[in-house]
Amino acid sequence: MAEDFARAVDDGLKLSKRIYFGKDRAVAPPRPPAAMDKSPHSFLPSSPMVYAVIYDPGIVDNPDMPSYQPHVHGKCDPPALIPLQMSGIELEADCYLDTAFITISGVWRVHCVKGSRSCDCRVAIPMGEQGSILGVEVSVHRKSYRTQLLRMDDNNMENATRAKEGGFVKPNIFTLNIPEISGGSNLSIKISWSQKLLYFNDEFSLNVPFTFSNYVNPAGKKIPKREKVQINVNAGVESELFCNKTSHPLKVVSRHAGSMGFLYDSEVLSWSTVDFSFSYSVRFMVSSNINGVLLESASVHDFDQRDMFCMYLFPGNIQSSKVFRKDIVFVVDISGSMQGKLIDDTKKALSTALSKLHPDDSFNIIAFNGESYLFSTSMELASNDTVERAIEWIKMNFVAGGATNILHPLNTAIEMLSGARSSIPIIFLVTDGTVEDERHICDIMKKHMIDGESIHPRIYTFGIGSFCNHYFLRMLATMSRGHYHAAFDVDLVMPQMLKLFDKASSLVLANITIDDILNDLEEVEVYPFQIPDLSSEGPLILSGRYKGTFPEIFKAKAVLADFSNFTMDLKIQKTKDIPIQRVSGKQQIEHLTAQAWLSQNKQIEGKVAKLSLETGLVSEYTYMILLENDELKAVTQSDGAKQCKQVSKKGHPRNKTDAQEQRKFILPKLGIGFGNLTATVENIPPGAEETKLPEAAEQLVKAATYCCTILCNRCCCSCCISLCTRMNNQCAVALTQLCIGLGCLGCLSCCSEICCHGND
Repeated sequence: MAEDFARAVDDGLKLSKRIYFGKDRAVAPPRPPAAMDKSPHSFLPSSPMVYAVIYDPGIVDNPDMPSYQPHVHGKCDPPALIPLQMSGIELEADCYLDTAFITISGVWRVHCVKGSRSCDCRVAIPMGEQGSILGVEVSVHRKSYRTQLLRMDDNNMENATRAKEGGFVKPNIFTLNIPEISGGSNLSIKISWSQKLLYFNDEFSLNVPFTFSNYVNPAGKKIPKREKVQINVNAGVESELFCNKTSHPLKVVSRHAGSMGFLYDSEVLSWSTVDFSFSYSVRFMVSSNINGVLLESASVHDFDQRDMFCMYLFPGNIQSSKVFRKDIVFVVDISGSMQGKLIDDTKKALSTALSKLHPDDSFNIIAFNGESYLFSTSMELASNDTVERAIEWIKMNFVAGGATNILHPLNTAIEMLSGARSSIPIIFLVTDGTVEDERHICDIMKKHMIDGESIHPRIYTFGIGSFCNHYFLRMLATMSRGHYHAAFDVDLVMPQMLKLFDKASSLVLANITIDDILNDLEEVEVYPFQIPDLSSEGPLILSGRYKGTFPEIFKAKAVLADFSNFTMDLKIQKTKDIPIQRVSGKQQIEHLTAQAWLSQNKQIEGKVAKLSLETGLVSEYTYMILLENDELKAVTQSDGAKQCKQVSKKGHPRNKTDAQEQRKFILPKLGIGFGNLTATVENIPPGAEETKLPEAAEQLVKAATYCCTILCNRCCCSCCISLCTRMNNQCAVALTQLCIGLGCLGCLSCCSEICCHGND
């Protein structure tokens, strides 16, 4: 889909050469990228963009200055995408703990379509790290559009239209079609999404796609262009914040204990050509305040009337402590779907990870498809010679092919790690597929996870693409106190896999428990239900619901890398400035969905759906629709309803007028799903998608193929049918008349030979 999208933008830029902006070269449209820069990814949006969807090239023209345009025969199939020019942009980001909420507001103009014609407009939204779309609002002349989430079991969608376009063209690029926008119109669009803050060396960083292409600059010297960026940071604790780096010239507009505000507002000659980046560090006023708990009361409209809490554990001064020595077994999928670039990137990532091991660490490698292949029959110390030998073994034995069997290599890894004593045992599972016995695997792994002082094996799971069951991988990681990560974009396999490995290699606290407070509260629910280990690569954020009263200070227990006991004080802080439900919503939805999948519990599914509707975050049990509000149509229909009411014989008012109806468009499903067993069995590589013809075209191909088989035997093929679907109207009519004439001649010949044979 990404390549198709980029190709459509390339076609749109070529088509935009028809637009005439006047004799002054200064107002000529900006040049498209040079030929040497036209890679498939160069036309993908690197900032929020809006495109005119062009099926009929004849409608392309300057709406303010119509010009002579030669007639164009044919249609654009698939449609071309012409980037619209932008006349204003604002970015606002609210950063809480490890989450940022992004809102971008902008104005785009349909500068490429005749004023008497209309076209659909496609909004494209590239999001940052682990981005999740929250909503889109569009305002155009006497029309408005907004997205809304509905439950899967909502039956109030009989009159809704299913959108053919939209959804994700790449895992981080969301698209949405706005129907029937007139040429020359200005679209005011507000886009919201959430994303994770990156954390490295006690520093948080925010990166927002904000690189605008030259061709979105409005054509003309006198058109003002204003760029505005506003950043609000709330660390959640009494601390001092320091801005370290920024891509745009921000100035401080507010400063309080634990929070700061920054602003950039300027007239610009051209739009931003770099992504917005901002990093800051938190320096705690009191060392004991590196950990704490935020409390928030449930709102009146909350479906769950229990209060909320959010517990945060920052590495802080623990980071200087010794990290755990580790015994790690890499369990890597080498089935047929891992072929090509995917297996090559996995080899590189695994080789890099091995080179990062400490000489005191021990490791082993299990490659699996339908069978299992071991680097060694026992754990090996990570000496330079052993690591080099392992890298050579990977090059020789990582050959993609065969089926997928996860249970056997996991059991083998558990057995290898059973003797770990003075280290933390880790299974590093990498897969791109799903298997039938996933719930059975979870049950078996759960038996190995014995609670207590002993450290059982942690399972770090890494999912590739959309064909594997990410909720199965998340559940494996959760029940073992491990961590889960994924690369939905196959181009990001290596950096994302190494990021997960770095987290596994930098554990400073293990076996974290908060049993004291759990026993004192009347009722408590924690997400995730097993507290993962704390890594120096990032803070640990837990959330949940409770009934009862939290003490002002309580203690949490853990184990340090030298296996000594460690106790930390957690201070309670009631806050009105941090929306705990929104900050923790994504984490709760993902963990509850994994539980619902494992237990097949409909009540948990309903709980996820309610939480999704309250937070605005998409889930597997909700879907997104686009609502249209047409003020002109509403006024017209309202006047018609009044007239009908006046001439009504019985005089009873209508219960509901058409003016209250809204056009509804159902967007493609946004959830990641629960794996694709068929794709795994057939060894379809992640990212590969079957191109399907529209339903009507499919029926035409089937019918034509059947007819051709009977009548023409070998005279026709699907390529001819595909060609026929792209003919213009005149050619199609002529061809139809010709076929009918030939058919009639054939029938007459048949009658003369069979029915009338022997008769004069």
